[in-house]
Amino acid sequence: MRAITQHTYGTPDVLVLQDVQTPDIGATDVRIRVHAAGVDRGVWHLMTGLPYPTRLAFGLRRPRNPIPGMDVAGIVEAVGPDVTRFTEGDAVFGVGQGTWADLVAIDQDRLAAVPRGADMLAAGALAVSGSTAMQAVEDHGRVQPGDRVLVLGASGGVGSYAVQVARAHDAHVTGTASTDKLDLVRDLGAHQVIDHRKDDPLAQPDRFDVIIDTGGNRRLRDLRHALRPTGTLVIVGGEGGGRLIGGLDRQLRAVLTSAFTRQRLVTFVATEDADHLERLADLVEAGHVTPRVGQSFPLEDAASAMRLLEAGQARGKLVLAVAGAQRETDLQPRHNTAAG
Repeated sequence: MRAITQHTYGTPDVLVLQDVQTPDIGATDVRIRVHAAGVDRGVWHLMTGLPYPTRLAFGLRRPRNPIPGMDVAGIVEAVGPDVTRFTEGDAVFGVGQGTWADLVAIDQDRLAAVPRGADMLAAGALAVSGSTAMQAVEDHGRVQPGDRVLVLGASGGVGSYAVQVARAHDAHVTGTASTDKLDLVRDLGAHQVIDHRKDDPLAQPDRFDVIIDTGGNRRLRDLRHALRPTGTLVIVGGEGGGRLIGGLDRQLRAVLTSAFTRQRLVTFVATEDADHLERLADLVEAGHVTPRVGQSFPLEDAASAMRLLEAGQARGKLVLAVAGAQRETDLQPRHNTAAG
């Protein structure tokens, strides 16, 4: 099968298309014919090996798994003997390892059925960023109706979902973006849109109940000043801060500071499980969340997609179109076929 591979850390130039062996499946694994696979900052960190602590988990000198990619949407081709949730022919989406390939094997508990109304490209852009945003807003931000919510980086992968999830909770949402992406953030449903190149979103006269920071480079002091005395800051990821520790120092300082203030300053690692994916699918089916695919690329052009992401020019989520993307009318209905 075809796969994008990398045998060293570095720039997008390390990504090459190669023929590799078809993945084996374990007892609870599902092998998927990949139709679409998302491109996001998490994959960028694994490609570059930055910040350096990343390599402790994924390989000191080179990636242990040479095939990048986490987001996936596709059709089940085979299942392990202990799989109970899916059967051959089901349309699924979820989170795995090595999804930038024709085929991938993923444990059934990291997958969910593609929501009705979503085509494969949209489903391929859904799991990682959508689930992370949902957990930021619901589980950690604890957004309530009427809350004033600020989403920093509202035009990006996680940010575009965070705006929609916060709106689904009847919050008043302010989103930030650069000038050329303001229309996208308005279309996502933000009540107020701020051009961060012209105005400081943290200098608004009214403070916020919740700030979802997907940018990762604002000072904690400034973020706290924009929060109400009992407000919540949710830091998603850790950008900036250099090659050694990236934004990890800011996350650690946030957690330590939170112990001495009425404000909640939290960071988290997103949970990748079926429960969260199914909750996300429910939001899509209810019309509260729509995956925003900024641009799609063929598998062999993965390096170009990553360069666009690096340049900060992505509008919404970037996706690799691995196989022919099917519309929702071509997909199996969303139900647990294996369980009847």
